[in-house]
Amino acid sequence: MARHIACLTFDFDAMSGFIARGMTSPTPVSRGEFGANVGTPRILALLARHGIPATWFVPGHTLETYPEVCARIAGQGHEIGHHGWQHVSPALLTRDQEEAELVRANERIRQLTGHGARGYRSPSWDLSEHSVELLLEHGFAYDSSMMGDDYTPYLVRSGDVITPDQPARFGGETRLVEMPISWSLDDYPHFEFIRTQDWVLPGLRSGNDVLQNWIDDYSYMRNHLDWGVITYTFHPFVIGRGHRMLVLEKLIEALQRGGAVFMKLEDAVGEYRGRNAAAR
Repeated sequence: MARHIACLTFDFDAMSGFIARGMTSPTPVSRGEFGANVGTPRILALLARHGIPATWFVPGHTLETYPEVCARIAGQGHEIGHHGWQHVSPALLTRDQEEAELVRANERIRQLTGHGARGYRSPSWDLSEHSVELLLEHGFAYDSSMMGDDYTPYLVRSGDVITPDQPARFGGETRLVEMPISWSLDDYPHFEFIRTQDWVLPGLRSGNDVLQNWIDDYSYMRNHLDWGVITYTFHPFVIGRGHRMLVLEKLIEALQRGGAVFMKLEDAVGEYRGRNAAAR
């Protein structure tokens, strides 16, 4: 029987992403505040109205800055995933720094939920040469930071050797499951406007244009795969704006009409393992 899973995920960065870029003046901080104080309550109300479980990746900085909001997210039954401590890419950290951030944020998640995070999503969707090893050492079941597939989870490799002057040499598979993502299924690059002295992210696209892409990606999975998972990524300070909340609700309704089964990522990982002996 065909089964098509939709995972709605929310990167609850608040102001941590701006702080990581050195943007600590009042206006960028206020953009993060909007996500915590306005966007997140809107999203939680929408998810509750439609009875949808979701996965929220929360940096340690947000967990400690907005403990009441994070407790509300967990209290509604949503999964709390790991999203670093200070929203800095692990590729920019030493191994010791990366592990320290992993442990510090995971302890805060444990205090909130009673257990460590089962899933990890890297800030900026990048991993270091140590990330897979550390995630396995610290008991993570899955990662959601890479783009090697679109609808099918897969086992993460370890030990790749990638150099510019030689063919790639791929390492062996691990038990860590990858729940792949895509910039095309992320609200941030489509909608967010950022201007610095060195670069501009233009964003501000029409919500309905992006919506059609998001629906079409699900339709392709439904029409071509008997089983698959599509993972959408949203940020409360981005998707939480009024006209984009309308887009999010239209997406949910379109997926419901298309027969989507909504799941937290951790549950989709469990279903994938059940279907694949090599992943058990």
